[in-house]
Amino acid sequence: METLLLINGPNLNMLGIREPEKYGKTTLQAIVERLTQQASQEGYKLLAFQSNSEGDIVSFIHHNGLSARGALVNAGAYTHTSIALRDALLAVNLPFIEIHLSNIYAREAFRHHSFLADKALGVITGFGDYSYDLGLLALIHFLREKSHA
Repeated sequence: METLLLINGPNLNMLGIREPEKYGKTTLQAIVERLTQQASQEGYKLLAFQSNSEGDIVSFIHHNGLSARGALVNAGAYTHTSIALRDALLAVNLPFIEIHLSNIYAREAFRHHSFLADKALGVITGFGDYSYDLGLLALIHFLREKSHA
């Protein structure tokens, strides 16, 4: 079974508690369980990781990125600050989709810039926890189209 990565950055462990009016009431654990089941139904293993530490996320990508087929990445605030995460994803040549719960373009100006977006297959933003489902569907579609090309 091929592996897909689900990478979550800082503060996403607080989903369901942190600003539920902005990020929703669904926990990260519930999202991971739901996506793990969806991925399995499509013939993929989902390996989920969350850290508040940039270096730990980079190490996870280095360790798992070469053997994975693709990734869903919600880098949280690191989206707007981390060249290291960008470089790690590029180093392992991993196709990925950038995900955000809130519409980052309807928020503060500093959130409008992403260090990942220009290297991502696409960006899904603003659909709450359903952004993850949309990202998974899009990633699987991309991988299947790629394998048929």
